[in-house]
Formats: sequence, structure tokens, C-alpha cells
Amino acid sequence: MDTTPSARATEARKSRHLDIALEDDVASHLDAGFSGVRLHHEALPECALEDIDLSARVFGHDLRAPILISSMTGGTERARAINHNLAIAAERAGVILALGSQRAALEDPSLLVTYRVRDVAPKVVLFANLGAVQFNYGVTIDDARHVVESIAADALYLHLNPLQEALQTDGDTNFRSLLPRIAALCRTLGVPVVAKSVGSGISVRTAARLLDAGVAAIDVAGAGGTSWARVEGRRSGDPRREALAETFAGWGYPTAEATRALRLAYPEAILVASGGVRSGIDVAKALALGANLAGIGLPFLAPATQSAQAVSEALGSVVEGFRIALFASGCRQPHELPGALYGRGSSETRIAESRTSTSNTST
Repeated sequence: MDTTPSARATEARKSRHLDIALEDDVASHLDAGFSGVRLHHEALPECALEDIDLSARVFGHDLRAPILISSMTGGTERARAINHNLAIAAERAGVILALGSQRAALEDPSLLVTYRVRDVAPKVVLFANLGAVQFNYGVTIDDARHVVESIAADALYLHLNPLQEALQTDGDTNFRSLLPRIAALCRTLGVPVVAKSVGSGISVRTAARLLDAGVAAIDVAGAGGTSWARVEGRRSGDPRREALAETFAGWGYPTAEATRALRLAYPEAILVASGGVRSGIDVAKALALGANLAGIGLPFLAPATQSAQAVSEALGSVVEGFRIALFASGCRQPHELPGALYGRGSSETRIAESRTSTSNTST
């Protein structure tokens, strides 16, 4: 592709996204839903904290914790250090790193270096990233293969962002007939394709079409974290455009709700819950709702502008909180967390209701 003004505009947009995410309040007006999720507290866990095993296996890769550092940046020179710091920390912790959209590197190959992290983290499990709509604007399957191979990625995030594109000036809004293109990509790419929303969630109906097309996993990327509608409004520099974007600040499916709905509909699907995940407890709640992985982005962005050690410390706090949440809910491994959900329909509630019923009958 080219190194035209379009490529320079993409790089400038990526840099501005970083500034807005770091400096402005662009959170969704919707709560991600984790505050309404409760886990059973086990006062007698019958194990030691050191017995808790956080390991998981996804796409044939062994992880030390079922956590994914969500896509944040790339395509601008300042992103190179950020991605290096994220990659080093992810490899140390044994979690996945997903890079930001690599469209900029297709437009300007000199920006590819901002995504390359294998020199500092040769063993990190790595996701490449492209916008699905770009397949209607000249990107080909060969381009997608190049994106994956050029950074030695283990999978490809294919993000779906119609709202964000609609709120961009001259955004790419032709989403016609994308599903057959996605299906062709899944058949031929050679690595897993993960469909991902961008802060608005994925419905059960949409997930059905994506899974039928062959995607290997779905990241709900629901509402409750960063609102990319608000980001684009701030970036526009146009008060009228920003006001329009603000009307979409509460748009989408909250992450907890979307995760639960998809797990109930598709018991065997691989799901990532991202969007408003802010702590190890949120990670535990996401997995209790049915996610295989939890994705976290914003809490690691500011540390990533400082150093790999700063990211490691922030990530370490999340992992330790996750470990304690399992311990305190009586779970030794992440796959046990769905049984620790507290509330109507949970095992805890059924036991209490059963005992109440028995007591009433006996009297």
C-alpha cells in the first residue's frame, strides 16, 4: 500500500487516541455490570493460597493466568515503547498480549516496527489486529497473512467497530457483505481468528453468524470501559460532532450481561470478556459468568508509558487479586468459578431455599 496523506492521517489519529485515553474521561456511561455480580465467600476453603492454580490453555498455548492485555496501540512511533513494555510484562506473567490495529503498518510499512515485540518478548502469546471493515476498503487476505507473519503472531483479532467508524469524520462505514469475507479469512489464514467488538458488545444473534463463519473465539468487548464513541467525539475537535458522540456514551451491551448471554447460548465457544475489567476480582467474576479469558486494557496504558516494570507491577496486582478471589470463593482453579456465582439460581441459593423449604414442611 501507500505512504500517502491517508497513512499520515492514520498515524496522527492513533497518537491522538493515546492522548485522549490517557488524559480525558471517556468512560462509557454504562456500568460493565461486574458490581452486580457476587461470588460465594468460602470461610473454610480447605486449601492454602499457594494451592491455587491459575493456569489455562487457549489455542494450544499454556498460560499462567487466563488474562489478555487488550489491544491499545500501534502505528505511531511513541507506540513502539508502549508495546515493548506491555510485551515484556505479558511474557513475564505468562498472559496474552493483543496489539492495536495494524492498518497503519499496511498503509506505511515503516510503522511496522511499532508492532514488533518478538525481539524483547520472544515467547509471548501474541494477537495481531485488523478492522474487519478494511476488507471492504482494499485489504486482502494476503494482507492479513502479512500482518500476522510480520510480527509472528499466534492469532488475529478482527475488530468490529461500526459505531466508531460512523462517528469518525470520513470513517469507513461500508459494512456490506463482510461475513463471506470473514468466512474466507477464517478458512485460509492459518491461525485462529478472534472476532472482537470495540466497546459496544456482541449480541447472541451476531455471535451465531460469526461462529458459523468459522471464528475461533469471540471477545465481547462490551460497554462499561472506554467508550470509543466518546474518544472519537473528543478527537474530532468539532463541538457539534462531540455532542453527537456523547449521545452514544451509553450505547451497547454491558460486558457482564453480554458474557453471560453468550455463554448460555454457546456452551462450547471460547469467549473473552473485556470492557470495564479493572481488577483481579473482575477477572474472577468474568470467568464465573462463563468467559475463558478476561481482557484488560486501560489500567495498563499509563504504566506502559513508563516502563515494563511498571506494567509488571500493575499486572501483578491484578493476578494476585484474581488468585485471592479464587481462594476466598473456595475455588482451586479458574474453571470452578461458575459454581461460585452467588444469587438466584446459584448453588448457594438452591441450598438455602432447599433448607428453608424442608424447615417449613417439618413445622
